[in-house]
Amino acid sequence: MRLIDRYILLQTATPLGVSLAVVLAVLVLERVLRLFDLVAQHGKPFGPVLTMAVNLVPHYLGLALPAAFFTSIFLVTARFSEDSELDALRGCGLSIRRFARPLLGLGLLLTLFSIVLYGYVQPYSRYAYRAIFHAVTNAPWDASLVTGTFIDAGDGYTFYADRLDSADQRLEGVFVHERQDDGGEIITTARHGDLQVSDDGTRMTILLQDAVQIRRTPDRHDAVLAFDRLLLGRPFTLEGPLFRVRGDSERELTLTELRDDRTDPPPTIPRARLTAEFHARLVRSASLLVLPMLAVPMGMAAKRTFRWQGIAVAAVILLLYHHTIQFGESLAHLGRVDPLFSLWGPFAVFAAGCGVLFANTERRAGANPFDALYEGLEGFVRPVLRLVQRRRAPT
Repeated sequence: MRLIDRYILLQTATPLGVSLAVVLAVLVLERVLRLFDLVAQHGKPFGPVLTMAVNLVPHYLGLALPAAFFTSIFLVTARFSEDSELDALRGCGLSIRRFARPLLGLGLLLTLFSIVLYGYVQPYSRYAYRAIFHAVTNAPWDASLVTGTFIDAGDGYTFYADRLDSADQRLEGVFVHERQDDGGEIITTARHGDLQVSDDGTRMTILLQDAVQIRRTPDRHDAVLAFDRLLLGRPFTLEGPLFRVRGDSERELTLTELRDDRTDPPPTIPRARLTAEFHARLVRSASLLVLPMLAVPMGMAAKRTFRWQGIAVAAVILLLYHHTIQFGESLAHLGRVDPLFSLWGPFAVFAAGCGVLFANTERRAGANPFDALYEGLEGFVRPVLRLVQRRRAPT
């Protein structure tokens, strides 16, 4: 590898790493906040949240990788063009194709990496996430309380306590709601209470003091009772239902399993879904290989004043391509269209368009089609911004 190749790749690595880190942090943190809320509602410890977040990383990495790769190449090419480094390279006899060669090599490496990511890492991480999610949402209540949170204890029981002394399980401000099989309800409130579980873990009891109980029958007749002391009990178990084996969904199968199961599909997954999932993963992986041929011409046309226009146009192009692939995958899942047409067809059109654009930029570097597009977008937005500034200006 020549010095210029290492220099270009080094300049690309920084924005690529920053883009991936930022996007992953935003996506994972947003999901982690929802997972914390879910775990708190079920009265479970927060330890599984970290494990679930780790298993979400491969999924979000697959979403962020194409956008981050394209953005990094776009910004590096725009900087090279703005600082006249690209002109200096061309003056030394290096063509645009030579400039893009290390970027295309990086695209090839990321394509191979994405095949492993989409094809083998994501299926296992997705199943692990669902297994932990099932354990959290379906595991029996372990008699632990989170103050200020309604706890679903299963079998129609809901608990709430304003305060909890973890040393002796002393409760204050207790609320217990029990939904009976015949449609009736029992609502109990108390100033104080003691929560206990039998030594064999088969029964839970709550001794309430200064309790008030409202009994509502299925025909909506209420009865109110007051107790100095009230003992509530219910059967209890710490054994939860087992989670299913991996492979109930085509998204949990590896590329090898998808290929093999197409000849003899399992009864729960139609052959069309297996075929569509297999081709969709390959198409998404191969798309990384052609992104440099689009990002380099767009970056060459994006001077300092045109960078936001270039990013906006790129976002539109990538979103349209992404949703086209998703639409084609949906049609292939239903068995209405062959994946070779609905998935590889849009990829072939996209790859051919990127290749033609890159070749035209190589032959006619001064006639970049994105120059006119950026200027037109700038000419449209500039009057709008001036009008907004006039309306905001004090009179």
